[in-house]
Amino acid sequence: MAMTITRRRFVHASVALAGLATVVPIGSVLAAEENNKWVSGEGTPDTVMGPFYPLLSKPANPGTDLTMVKGGTAHAQGQLLYLMGQVLDVKGTPIKGVQVEIWQANAAGRYDHPSDGNPAPLDPNFQGYGVAVTDADGRYRFKTIKPGSYPVTRGWVRPPHIHYELTGRKDKHVTQIWFPDEPLNAQDRLFDRLSPAARQKLTCKIEAPAGSMEPDSKVALFNIVLTNG
Repeated sequence: MAMTITRRRFVHASVALAGLATVVPIGSVLAAEENNKWVSGEGTPDTVMGPFYPLLSKPANPGTDLTMVKGGTAHAQGQLLYLMGQVLDVKGTPIKGVQVEIWQANAAGRYDHPSDGNPAPLDPNFQGYGVAVTDADGRYRFKTIKPGSYPVTRGWVRPPHIHYELTGRKDKHVTQIWFPDEPLNAQDRLFDRLSPAARQKLTCKIEAPAGSMEPDSKVALFNIVLTNG
């Protein structure tokens, strides 16, 4: 039986997100609704972790702001991005206390990882990894930059994407998000092998900034459904 999260719950969640130093516009409510259609019993599709998870180079207490390294004064290069959403179960109930990890390439498409042979430059001011814990309404939020694309093999260039690992009370879930209207999405071998429904669920929604956000920033909305929580 098809089920979508109710408008009332999303309005409540969007108002609650104002407590995260921003006011989410009504367009975000509608975008979040569209982004969270699922069939009862199904969670957000999983994807491969990839080779660049920072297993040996995790910064201590990384926090949620990837645009500056700890102790630094300069900001990372690239399009400023506020990445936010909710973690819910398959009934649409927000899940508190889920650890949300993200990692990504910098604006030039380079990971700060010893296995990344991409000749693109590193950004010394970009942390590349962050950790948030969902609040009582299942909300999380990061401040980051839009990652760049990068070559994998001849004929395959990965489009901008961000990796996620979620650790809940019962579930551990690995996935990633793509950005809308990216020409390279159609050529991405990982995106291409997903079903059309899965592609929709794993494509974030982009909104204009609001409240105290920088006027040249963007908001990326991505809500995640865990099967068991």
